[in-house]
Amino acid sequence: MEMYLYIALFAPIVGSLFAALFGAQPKTPIVGYVTSALIFTSLVASTVLLGAVMDGEIVHVELMTWIAAGDFYVPFGFQVDQVTVIMMMVVTLVSTIVHVYSIGYMDHDKGYNRFFSYLSAFVFSMMVLVMSDNLLGLFIGWEGVGVCSWLLIGFWYHKESATWAANEAFIMNRIADLAMLIGIFLTYWSMGSVQYDVIFAEAQYIDHSTLVTIGIFLFIGAMGKSAQFPLHTWLADAMEGPTPVSALIHAATMVTAGVYLVIRCAPMYDLMPEVGYFIASLGAFVAMFAATMALVNRDLKRIIAYSTLSQLGYMFVAAGLGAYWVALFHLMAHAFFKALLFLGAGNVMHAMDSELDPVKMGGLFKVMKVTAILMIIASVALAGIWPLAGFFSKDKILEVAFSGEHYILWGTLWVTAGLTAFYSFRLIMLTFFGEERYKNFGFHPHEAYKYMLYAMSPLAVLAVIAGWFEHQFVDFVTQMLPTFEFHTHHVEMILILVTSAIALGGIITAIVMYRNGPLSTKWESQFAYKVLINQYYIPQIYEKFLVQPYRELSDIFWKQIDMKIVDASVDAIATTFYNTGEATRGMQSGNLSTMLKWMVAGLVILLTLAVAFSVGYIAIIG
Repeated sequence: MEMYLYIALFAPIVGSLFAALFGAQPKTPIVGYVTSALIFTSLVASTVLLGAVMDGEIVHVELMTWIAAGDFYVPFGFQVDQVTVIMMMVVTLVSTIVHVYSIGYMDHDKGYNRFFSYLSAFVFSMMVLVMSDNLLGLFIGWEGVGVCSWLLIGFWYHKESATWAANEAFIMNRIADLAMLIGIFLTYWSMGSVQYDVIFAEAQYIDHSTLVTIGIFLFIGAMGKSAQFPLHTWLADAMEGPTPVSALIHAATMVTAGVYLVIRCAPMYDLMPEVGYFIASLGAFVAMFAATMALVNRDLKRIIAYSTLSQLGYMFVAAGLGAYWVALFHLMAHAFFKALLFLGAGNVMHAMDSELDPVKMGGLFKVMKVTAILMIIASVALAGIWPLAGFFSKDKILEVAFSGEHYILWGTLWVTAGLTAFYSFRLIMLTFFGEERYKNFGFHPHEAYKYMLYAMSPLAVLAVIAGWFEHQFVDFVTQMLPTFEFHTHHVEMILILVTSAIALGGIITAIVMYRNGPLSTKWESQFAYKVLINQYYIPQIYEKFLVQPYRELSDIFWKQIDMKIVDASVDAIATTFYNTGEATRGMQSGNLSTMLKWMVAGLVILLTLAVAFSVGYIAIIG
């Protein structure tokens, strides 16, 4: 099995390096085929490893020594267990589909080869993150996906908005990553190791306040990567990147890394329920907070991005309340239908010449039936309607909150379920049904390439059936993760009916309200609309109270300290040496008479100094 581990891990980076060889050249079709084939190879190897782990085998290898300094030893170690292999399957499966889809989506892009190099490098970094057997190895993958995310969000670097969004995502994540690094340092400081098996065994023996501090710092790192409030603004702005990037990074893999960190560190977080409750409370807040912003947005990809942010909140609620397997279950199911939604949005963008406003669309079902059906399936799954995957995973999270008597959390998530169903079908109705408004704007939409639709089909199938394997999933992952005791058996059916009712209510309301197209623009002058469309004015607050003061302070330091003190001092030293050299360059003229004069002058100076020292010495001893 060790060989399959290496294949799963290193196949993506081989593809990235291969694509990089053609990076500066025009489109080379073989690049897309080779990188896709190598990602598929990684998927096959991950599937073999899944079979081995299901048979009870844990694959653990140490590739080589990484750090050995005194008692501090960290190897390049990788481990495939029940949690790891689920993440590997999600990453490689979605990545394979996105790579194949991208062959068509990026067909006419000048950066075709470069795109596939970045995309495969991201997959490799994500595999390092989930397969590492220690926190430092995870951190290397963590930073790797951060760099690749920066490259991919800013892929169209000629657009100022894309480079700005890439920098925003990168900087905001670096702030969170500093906290995570502090958490890793404290882990070693208090437990003497960063290896998972060691620190999970030692966690119960260290001071509780220290453990809480570690948990908080690690979670701040997760907040940045999973875009939790207040480090959330980068996720919607990251939609400036190509749509396959959104499908892979900002729906199915990278943004779930924060949830994966909490799940992976379950033995530690189980020992600090107060931190877990904070995680759950923040998750519930973010779930509703993001959903409200999606209600009014007029950008196809941003609506789906806010949906991702909201669903990440659901996952953190489950993880924070100790139902780690439920969080992982929703992570997996969500990856399928959310990636499908983003790829469908990519089809619509291609058909509409990169237009993203659904108000300018309408009636696209007639010309894009397959894409419409695929996005409707994904939206139904997202809304949590039986028997699709979202019903099983999202309903379990609501059941977790109710079971623990966290009724405020449950109520928040319940209302959010209705909002989710509403904005999902608001998008569907505005885009695919009603009057064909796109004709008024001169668009001539068309369906995507057939192989792009074929590539999306497995996601549609999984969005339907993934939830049917709940019991097998539970039996598998709880071999490693703790089980969760539900105390809702007597009201379980009522909870299901209540949740389904609000989801169906949201869908029906959206269909009725938008069956004839967009609503009147009169209400856009209302205060509530302005607050939601401006993201609660949080970006403006950040700009005024953080960015502008920092920019002004930097300007002061640059002009008053850097230019007038640092640069001036360095320039003064250089000028002094230059002027001295200019003044004394005559000494080296090569003229014999001049050089003899300098020799005599030097001799006189030396003799004068010798006489002066002699007189002083005699005076001292006399």
